[in-house]
Amino acid sequence: MKWVKWIVVLAVLGGAGWGGWRWWSAKKVAKEVVRFRLAPVARANVVRTVEATGTVTPRNSSKGIPVGAQVNGKIIKLFVDYNSTVTNGQVVALIDPQVYEAEYRRSLGQLHAAQANVLKSEAELALAEKTLARKASLLEKDMAPMADYDAALQARDSARAALAQTKAQVEQSQATMSQAKANLDYCTIVSPVNGKVIARKVEEGETVVSSMNAVPVLTIAEDLKTVWVEASVPEADVGQIKIGQTVTFTADAYRRKFTGKVKQIRLASETTNNVVTYPIIIEAENPDEMLFPGMTANISVETARADDVVVVAAAAFRFRPKPEDYEKAKAAAGGELPRGRKLWFEKPDGGLEPVLVEEGISDESFTQIVGGETFEGRNAVVGYESAKTAAAGKDGDVTNPFKPKFPQRNKNKGTAPEPKK
Repeated sequence: MKWVKWIVVLAVLGGAGWGGWRWWSAKKVAKEVVRFRLAPVARANVVRTVEATGTVTPRNSSKGIPVGAQVNGKIIKLFVDYNSTVTNGQVVALIDPQVYEAEYRRSLGQLHAAQANVLKSEAELALAEKTLARKASLLEKDMAPMADYDAALQARDSARAALAQTKAQVEQSQATMSQAKANLDYCTIVSPVNGKVIARKVEEGETVVSSMNAVPVLTIAEDLKTVWVEASVPEADVGQIKIGQTVTFTADAYRRKFTGKVKQIRLASETTNNVVTYPIIIEAENPDEMLFPGMTANISVETARADDVVVVAAAAFRFRPKPEDYEKAKAAAGGELPRGRKLWFEKPDGGLEPVLVEEGISDESFTQIVGGETFEGRNAVVGYESAKTAAAGKDGDVTNPFKPKFPQRNKNKGTAPEPKK
């Protein structure tokens, strides 16, 4: 049985030796595989955007235009309801006018009385002036004492003052009547704009009490065929936004895109958790009135675009070679490397070649190379391929799921190609 034991021992030793040889071979192969991850330089469209979240609002008012009652009283009639379409000047509600009609009639009567007093004062003044003229004539002929003339003069002056007083009373009565007429008119509530009723605050028969502010009765959204989207943009991005830029946005309620234009960039900043944001207003057409006030809009402002240009993965501009590779490239270039923004290309001998380039616009995933036609078709280095990953790729092993993926193009950003390994 000893020979069986020796066979088992030999088998174990042989297996261990074979496994060690495989590990050493795999490690050696890993060191010999390609060391760089590459991305092609190719033509594509690049669109730079600023993303934000906003809210759909009616035009000219973030929450609609409130229509209120400016006088106290009972609502005796409502002519509109939720979602009713209204026009400028249309009667939408009526407050009981009885008290205000009585007040108007009373002030009108006071005005007529004041006007009659003016006529009376004018007549008294005319008489006083005639009397004064007679006394003056008699005084010249020494047929009347001076005291009579003085009394007539005083009576004339008093009549003038009485006339001025009655005229002032007329003005006061006119003001009182105008106020009473305005209060009577306020009993009829009209729409100030063309739009749609989005909120109703009262019911028929309910009494409204107005104090310093008008009591809200209805809220009207002005002309929902054109809406605004109000969004907050961080200060780091607001400098890229200009009036008139194209905006695309989506609403959670629909599986489609809407378009608009930047209408306004407001200077009223807000600070939340130490982040400064600025409100921007986007105006969008809404002919079928699919967008409702209050809906959340995910906006994308197109701040720059370049079509059919030479691009490369943005990661290529962030690549930094290891010190030993940098020194080799420096030596190959005669001891000095060019300064400025550069791309690194792999040389046939496995070294690195730095090339100065000028950056154009970038969408965070891909960057335009200005005048980069000579590089089209080449592969720029975006990073190092680890030995373990390189060996795994050669042997057909599964890729590490925790390895960061190369940035993908989103739906707003062109069609640049994926990097090559």
